[in-house]
Amino acid sequence: MAEKQRPTSVADLQELVGVELGPTGWHPVDQATIDGFADITGDHQWIHVDPERAADSPFGTTIAHGLYSLSRTPALLEELMAFDGFAHSLNYGYDKVRFIHPLPVGSQIRLRAEIASADEVKPGQVHVVTRLTVEADGIEKPIVVADSIGRFSNG
Repeated sequence: MAEKQRPTSVADLQELVGVELGPTGWHPVDQATIDGFADITGDHQWIHVDPERAADSPFGTTIAHGLYSLSRTPALLEELMAFDGFAHSLNYGYDKVRFIHPLPVGSQIRLRAEIASADEVKPGQVHVVTRLTVEADGIEKPIVVADSIGRFSNG
């Protein structure tokens, strides 16, 4: 696993533009977690929560919700980068979210990230776009690719 980055200024973030961060360690995806996600979101589609029926699907097993994979990215990103050097941080949203490949239950996932841009919007405040790529062990294509947008400031 790569060394965790700890930027504390706009300049620090700008120096990371184009640098690949990661990957994180591997994290298991099990049926109990997917069932819990289904309970929280109310999305109980059989392909996610019915292993018996899903066994006859083209996937041969249940698959995680696409939004499950996306929702794991903030915690995974914390393995790669800490923004504790900033007084304020805000998740500003996502752009270009793509669910590229299904994630079979029983897989392991990890995250790679790259700072795509870090633009100072006013003194001490930076608008950061981070390209997130969720990978699964043994699957060539990414599971999810998304641009996370954050705002960070030192005052």
